[in-house]
This record gives sequence, structure tokens and C-alpha cells, in this order.
Amino acid sequence: MNTLPAEAREVLARLGVPAARLDGPRAARTPLTGEVLAQVPEAGPQDVEAALARAEASFRIWRTVPAPRRGELVRLFGAELRAAKADLARLVTLEAGKIASEGAGEVQEMIDICDFATGLSRQLHGLTIATERPDHRMMETWHPLGPVGVISAFNFPVAVWAWNAALALVCGDPVVWKPSEKTPLTALAVAAVFARAAARFGDAPDGLLGVLVGGPEVGAALADDPRLPLVSATGSTAMGRAVAPRLAARFARAILELGGNNAAIVRPSANLDLTVRAVAFAAMGTAGQRCTTLRRLIVHEDVYGPLVARLEGAFASVPVGDPRAAGTLVGPLIDKAACDAMQVALEAAQAEGGRVAGGARVGCDVLPGAYYVRPALVEMPEQTGTVAAETFAPILYVLRENDLDQAIALNNGVGQGLAASIFTTDLTEAERFLSASGSDCGIANVNIGPSGAEIGGAFGGEKETGGGREAGSDAWKSYMRRATNTINYGRALPLAQGVIFDIG
Repeated sequence: MNTLPAEAREVLARLGVPAARLDGPRAARTPLTGEVLAQVPEAGPQDVEAALARAEASFRIWRTVPAPRRGELVRLFGAELRAAKADLARLVTLEAGKIASEGAGEVQEMIDICDFATGLSRQLHGLTIATERPDHRMMETWHPLGPVGVISAFNFPVAVWAWNAALALVCGDPVVWKPSEKTPLTALAVAAVFARAAARFGDAPDGLLGVLVGGPEVGAALADDPRLPLVSATGSTAMGRAVAPRLAARFARAILELGGNNAAIVRPSANLDLTVRAVAFAAMGTAGQRCTTLRRLIVHEDVYGPLVARLEGAFASVPVGDPRAAGTLVGPLIDKAACDAMQVALEAAQAEGGRVAGGARVGCDVLPGAYYVRPALVEMPEQTGTVAAETFAPILYVLRENDLDQAIALNNGVGQGLAASIFTTDLTEAERFLSASGSDCGIANVNIGPSGAEIGGAFGGEKETGGGREAGSDAWKSYMRRATNTINYGRALPLAQGVIFDIG
């Protein structure tokens, strides 16, 4: 029988990870059983310095390469990802615990952002600006910014890195990547896939991608180093509070993708069949470990009873177990700390008057080192402190409302501002929710869950979510520097604003 560590090593070998990258002191565990999949080296100060020096040197070369040519490297990377999709998706499942379709979907996100960035490489354009001075032209141009640091989280171990890296590379910026300590193997695998793309490209400078496996000290080193003019960090709000001041101290740019305590409002006109399906996936998918997971459901009293009854059935019957098994929809939590945090939150919710259905740990007699849980549906009398705090687990708090203004106030009444949804067939309600007086989140949806699922739209949120944007739209501008240029093609020197300064 093939063990999980043996399977992981076979997958890593097929993906091209050198054996030397699987020999070190840091344990990479699988949440499926709690076993150690592999031991990986840890980056020390000398490794960090070497990666940053290589990135700085490669930037001097890469910034001079025409952007469409840089896009060709990203196109080749996308092609290599397509070829490696099955193995990389399997590794995501083994290391992060995602069910098979979600693991494959995460790799597909990487492929999609490569396609997006390849096209973008021919559209990094500025403006020609009207000038008040005759015989002058004014324009803006965009130039590569410099090496970019990326600090990623365990729940999307490869996709969120790709959102940053694909754009950074076409914009002319090398990438230094610190993956989550909980998911280093997927990062090493992606680096091996990227190396194949770089070899096919032919003349990519060494140092375009550096991977540094380590703990918070590595992230702190990236935040503090002046050679990184931009650091993109994904994780908890607490992590963002630690990183942001360090970047601000040296006037570096930050893309922060932090916590999300996302809500959905259900109005009387909602299609309940659609709503139940959308809520179930949004609340229970990825075992509640997405930053866009639905954590609060704000339901109008006219539909509260029938909707909650249907959701209780869905929560009680959803298949929980080995994410490799056909039919499983909810895999394990990442580790014991996540399970403990879930139980603490459920106990606090009960103490605040909540009625809890589900939430128990399952399978611990067979797999004591793994943390599988039943998703929890918790009816709350009001939006308490526990409801307002994000718990990274499959807990859905349900609140009753009878007024749209009240529902929007509850939606906005938490510190985070990532994503929100409304379920309604009333056009007026939908437009109100999307208006300036509606949701205060960076993502606001109608009749789907609070997900930012497609890379064509910029992803990110407001308030304690950090304010950063990744992936589509004009997010590329974060990875470049803007210059405003004025060219005088005449023989006179007219000054702006009618200023006269004659010297003879």
C-alpha cells in the first residue's frame, strides 16, 4: 500500500523537485493524517541575502526586456502548469487538504492568471495628457518597480502567489517568495515547474524566482529589506498589523490581503433553491478555510424558518472525510490549532445565547493526528463579539432581520471588509446593496456567494482586510512605477500657469 509520504515524494519527483530540496530540519505535514510528508531545508540569513542579491541582479536585466517578451515567459509557465496540473493539484490536496476538484481549481487559477498576464504584457500603457503649453506633449509612462516579495498563506498555497508573480513578471519584476510554513512542498514544486519554463524561454536571468522556506523571521527580513520596493502579504489581520508598519517605516508599498468575516443577506424574494446551494458551498467549501468563506448569514424573518431548516439538513449530511475520496466535499482543517480555535468559538457562541448544530470533531479515533470536523450552523440572537471575530473554520452564524437597512448595517458592522453578497430578485434591493450606501466590502455580489472566483476582477478588501488588490483589472499598476513626462518640441519656453520668468 502506497503511504502518503511515498506518494508525495513520487509526485514531487515527477514535478522535478530535486532530492536536495527534500532534506532538511523543517517538517512538512499532511492534514489528511498528520503524518510528515517530507523534511525540507530552512532558509537562514545567508539564504535570504543570496536570494535578494540574485533578485536585485536579475531585475537590472529583466527590466530592459520588452514587456511582450516577458509575457512569453509567463505564457511558457502557463503551458508547463497545464502539463503538470494533475500532479500539482494532487500535491495541493496532500499538503493543504483540499478536495480534488478544489485542488485542480487552484492550479487552474494559476493557468488563468498566466493567460491574463500574457495578454496584459502588450497593454501596459499610460496616457497622453492634454497640456496647456504650445509645442509640448505630456504623457505618463510605466516602468518596472523592482523585486517583489510575496508572503503567502496555507489555504491557497499556489494560486495567490501566482496572482502576484504572473503580473510582477510581465511588469518587469523578479519575485522572492516566502510560502506558508504549513505548505512548503507546493512552493518547491512550483519553483521546479517555473525553472522548466525559464529553460524553454532561453535567456531568462537567474534569480527571477527565489523561494525561501522558513518562519516569521523570513517574512520580517523581506518586510525590512530596501531591495524590495513592494511586498504582497496574505494572511491574518494580526500578521498584517506586524508587516504593515515595517513596510511603512521604509516607505515601501504593501499589498495586504488579510482577514475576511464575510456576510450574505437573504431577502424575501430570494430564490431559495439557489440560495441554499450558494450558501452551502460558500460556508463549507475548503472546510471554511477561505478568506472569502461565508461566515455570517443575515436572513429576513419571512424566509428564516424554511431556509434554516434546509441548511441544517445540508450541514448535517455533507460528506466529510478524506479529500481524495470521490464524493467528499469537506476535507480536514489544517491542524490542531485550527480545530481548537473552532471549538473555542462555538463555546463562546453558546455562552452568548447561540444555538449550535454540528461542529464536532470526527474520525479522531482512527486518525488522531488529523482534524476533521462537521461544519457548524449557529443561530445567534444578535451580532455578538464572537460573530464579529473571524474564526478560520466552517462556522456559519445565522442572524434574523426584518429591514434592508438593518441587514446592511449588520453586514458592515465588523472590522473586516473583504466580501459580501445579497440574495434577492428585487432590482432595487440589489442596486442599493451595490451602491455607495450599501456593502462596504471590496467584493460585493448578487445571487452568488461572497467569492472573488475569477482572475479578471481585482481581488481584495477594505478596512482590516488591508486595502490591497491582486489579479485582474488594473492591479498591475501596483507592480510598476509611474512617470509623468513633458516634452518640449518647440523653440520657446512657455511656463505653466502663466508664470513669467525672463532672465534677459
